[in-house]
Amino acid sequence: MSQPGDPFGPDPFRLDGTVAAVTGSNRGIGRALAVGLAAAGSEIVHLNRSDSAEVIEQIADAGGASTHVPYDLSADPARVEDVVEQAISWRGHLDVLVNSAGRVVRAPALEQRPEELIELLQVDLHAPMLLSRAVGRHMVERGSGRIINIASLMSFQGGNNVAGYAAAKSGLAGLTRAFANEWGRHGVTVNAIAPGYIATDINEDLWSDPERHSELLARIPAGRWGSPRDLAGAAVFLASPAAAYVNGHVLAVDGGWLSR
Repeated sequence: MSQPGDPFGPDPFRLDGTVAAVTGSNRGIGRALAVGLAAAGSEIVHLNRSDSAEVIEQIADAGGASTHVPYDLSADPARVEDVVEQAISWRGHLDVLVNSAGRVVRAPALEQRPEELIELLQVDLHAPMLLSRAVGRHMVERGSGRIINIASLMSFQGGNNVAGYAAAKSGLAGLTRAFANEWGRHGVTVNAIAPGYIATDINEDLWSDPERHSELLARIPAGRWGSPRDLAGAAVFLASPAAAYVNGHVLAVDGGWLSR
């Protein structure tokens, strides 16, 4: 018999009755995570700069519900409180936040323009921090919640010609642990997923280069690049009751890359 707080009820991986806000859900990893969470029963708030009609329709066709709240991560940080208030007002609560949107600048560190680095840090680190704080306040008051950050292999490694991205994603892993320490006692878990090499637009210059593609593929024990859908199960798990005692963890979903 299930006890209060026991995650192992009839189906500990279902998310029925929850609302999840996802940034960057229009494409790539963010879209796969939004669709995966919706398939597990969550209703989705798409926090995207551009229109979300296509992914909203995709989720609706599968029997789910979602809505769009405009949010530009590179814009005025002061808007974050208003964005979160709009997201909460849709169903009256937010149970899950997924910080998925991000960008990368590939160039030698000595050649990167300061304005590029500032914008990258705003989108990949500063915006997720402010959004997590605003949503975290709501979750702490309710006594429950799940925050999932999309980190990177560069949270563990320096990479090549991605100094700003490595700094941002390392910082995001640090924020994951810091927020987990502060909010865990309030029933709010904060974890991250570190994707390996995933065939998305952000990596097109790598997987479309035959030589670089082969070099990377040779190091992946799984023998293939990942697809965005490979990350959906990890997100559903971290958002679910089954992960109630998982907190402050950065979960690599990388086909074994870090094992080499």
